[in-house]
Amino acid sequence: MNKFFIFLFLSFFNFALIINHSFAEESKIKIGLLIPLSGKNSDIGKQIIQATRLAIKDINSDKIEIFPKDTESDPNKTLLSAIELQQQGINLVIGPVFYENLTFLNEVENLTFISFTNKTLNLPKNVISAGINSTSQLNTIKKFIEEYKIKKSIFLIPNLDYDLEIKQGIKQSKIKTFKQYFYDNEPTKLTKQIEEITNYSVRKQNLMDEITRLENSEDPNKEKKIKNLEKKYTIGNVNFDSIIIADFDESLKSVITSLLYTDVSPKDKYFITFNQWFDESLLNETVSQPIYYPSVNKKNLDNFREKFFQQFGVNPNHLTLLSYDLVGLIYYLSLKNNIMEISKAFNIKSSFKGKIGVFDIKNNKINHRLNFYKIEEGLLKEIF
Repeated sequence: MNKFFIFLFLSFFNFALIINHSFAEESKIKIGLLIPLSGKNSDIGKQIIQATRLAIKDINSDKIEIFPKDTESDPNKTLLSAIELQQQGINLVIGPVFYENLTFLNEVENLTFISFTNKTLNLPKNVISAGINSTSQLNTIKKFIEEYKIKKSIFLIPNLDYDLEIKQGIKQSKIKTFKQYFYDNEPTKLTKQIEEITNYSVRKQNLMDEITRLENSEDPNKEKKIKNLEKKYTIGNVNFDSIIIADFDESLKSVITSLLYTDVSPKDKYFITFNQWFDESLLNETVSQPIYYPSVNKKNLDNFREKFFQQFGVNPNHLTLLSYDLVGLIYYLSLKNNIMEISKAFNIKSSFKGKIGVFDIKNNKINHRLNFYKIEEGLLKEIF
């Protein structure tokens, strides 16, 4: 073989290697990960990395590559890390974790961010909220209300930074509410507001008036009747049959305590709240039961927690399950779309079943189909 043909053959061979390498690189699913790896929230970030590794292991594909970058829980650092990911040829990113870190991401137009936030208002155009938002929760509550033929629901909403999200969720879910009230979390103000909402002073006065009437009557059984009335706090019903409380943790318990004080009991009215992530302390609050709420699938969550603990020796935070599912979601979309076009797939109506439940994707938005649970007599029961 003369030197010219040897040179030609080697040139073609090297060119083929380059083409094959480039094709292999293009066929890779490169996922950026914007998470706190330093600072006070570093444990959250490290567990998210562990969850993504677990997802890749379970998917069992060598096509997925994860590129973690530190946000330091700071919007400026988040932007710098996003720019670095863009320079690495990445166009799809899981993260950031916190809503505040989305501030400058509209400056990185070529990247699509699937954020962990559950807020949906005022997001940059290239950010998709993947958290369990108010619309997802209210869609589930609406289903419960309709199945149980609940007619008059009042909505109690705290005066906090997510009240506009609740209003948006009410609008999008088209849930029917009788009245909406906004309350203050300060205990004294809260109790006074709940008294007004439940018409407590009138109902209490009704009781006192009835006792006085019996005392002045000639009813032969008045002493027995008075004794029975003295066991009560009020007379008269409230003008609703369920209460949806958009609150969590100790603040939720304060609202329920105020309702109990005003003689409104979960034994008589439905007490419905937002996703509580199976807060075990609610199991011990028997006076607050039964209490209802939407949530991710409990069985799937428990199985994932056990698997995560066996693999890494720590109990996972709530975001790990979402991290795991988002890797699976991206892989699922890659099977149906060109790898370079995955980010555009979020505009197309589709559904994906993950550990959390079903993801409904449409118009660059993610909603979740949730389960619905009841806590009664210290036990958790799945309604649907």
